Amino acid sequence: MRLVVVEGLGHRIQVRSLRLTSCGVAVPAVAISRALNGIGLALVVPAIQSLIADSTDDSTRGIAFGWLQLTGNIGSILGNFFALLLASTSIMGIAGWRIAFHLVAIISVAVGIFVRLFAVDPHFSSNAVSSNDLISRKCVWAEVKDLIKEAKAVMRIPSFQIIVAQGVTGSFPWSALSFAPMWLEIIGFSHKVTGLLMTLFSVATSLGALFGGKMGDFLARHFPNSGRIVLSQISSGSAIPLAAVLLLVLPDDPSTGLAHAIVLFIMGLSMSWNVSATNSPIFAEIVPERSRTSIYALDRSFESILASFAPPVVGILAEHVYGYKPVSNGSGEGTAVETDKENATSLAKALYIAIAIPMSLCCSIYSFLYCTYPRDRERARMESLIASELQHMELEIPLRAGGYSQIQLSEPDLYKQEPFVLDMVFGEENIETDENGEKKLLSDDVVLSDARG
Repeated sequence: MRLVVVEGLGHRIQVRSLRLTSCGVAVPAVAISRALNGIGLALVVPAIQSLIADSTDDSTRGIAFGWLQLTGNIGSILGNFFALLLASTSIMGIAGWRIAFHLVAIISVAVGIFVRLFAVDPHFSSNAVSSNDLISRKCVWAEVKDLIKEAKAVMRIPSFQIIVAQGVTGSFPWSALSFAPMWLEIIGFSHKVTGLLMTLFSVATSLGALFGGKMGDFLARHFPNSGRIVLSQISSGSAIPLAAVLLLVLPDDPSTGLAHAIVLFIMGLSMSWNVSATNSPIFAEIVPERSRTSIYALDRSFESILASFAPPVVGILAEHVYGYKPVSNGSGEGTAVETDKENATSLAKALYIAIAIPMSLCCSIYSFLYCTYPRDRERARMESLIASELQHMELEIPLRAGGYSQIQLSEPDLYKQEPFVLDMVFGEENIETDENGEKKLLSDDVVLSDARG
């Protein structure tokens, strides 16, 4: 239920921000609305990822994340297409771009309603105990302290640190590819052909995410400790030679559109497996269920912030290292064509550096998961098992007074090497006799303590 509430709140913030954007005319108003939209997305996306992780098991989680990425990319493609169609039109005196924002706000309202009506949080099924009986009400400050404590625990997990490190380097090339349309147009492709090529690339990445998720599940069943990791290394490693073919080998000639389309499709299909095949499924396995939203949110924040530096780096490399020179307005046609060819080469080299080096680092960083992933996964399973048993005991161990036992849980630090034990501390004994005349002992208290030698 909590995840559904968070998603609903995120959708409401998005709707307000989109309506503000559609009505705004000044830069500050648009900036504020975009910031609010970012907050809404930051609330919604990790909650959706956690909901998918909770609703699937280890053998089907990859394909579920693949479908999530596929549908998200298809929605992005369709949204961009309709936005372009509406941009140059006017409906009832309202500019088309404003209509586009209003339409997205209406769709967000509809999605929020559907989430409220049909989304089910697996932790709060209809046959479970009432959520009021399971969730203790805390003040805001106590919730904040618990959130900070949980975030610190997540950040201490070695596998999380490794995946975030590779994610930062792995997200860098995707951000750098924002220069790809500019590079294609400098080569000489028209706006329509450039749009078609980039749409083809987006479709390929969507299909690649679905394929990667399916293959990740298959390899995880046969090689549980290494299957997903190997697949991601293949995916990130394949981007290096394919980018070299696209940017350095193919001629800078608009007549080679088919060759560019084929390479872009293969490249998009093969370099988009990491998230659905490895990162998202492993995140769900290395933390207890209650921490899944936190781990997805932390990963998204770290990767998004650091990957945002990619476009400036590409621009700096193109201008100051490889000699990119903007065409001046007074240049003749022949001079402009020659400058465009030189700029295309400079931008292609800068793009390749921004793809090859980060992808090489990404592929190498994945290797550390072979050591940390199995250990972190088993620790998370053990902690979940202990929490489940304690919850079961809390609900079913009666006291003489007819109430329930008070269970104190001191969360073990499972992310260090010290062992932990489960201590059963008995208070005053209740001795009863069963049908066979044998005595049985009912405990009053159960305390989980962290024992370190």
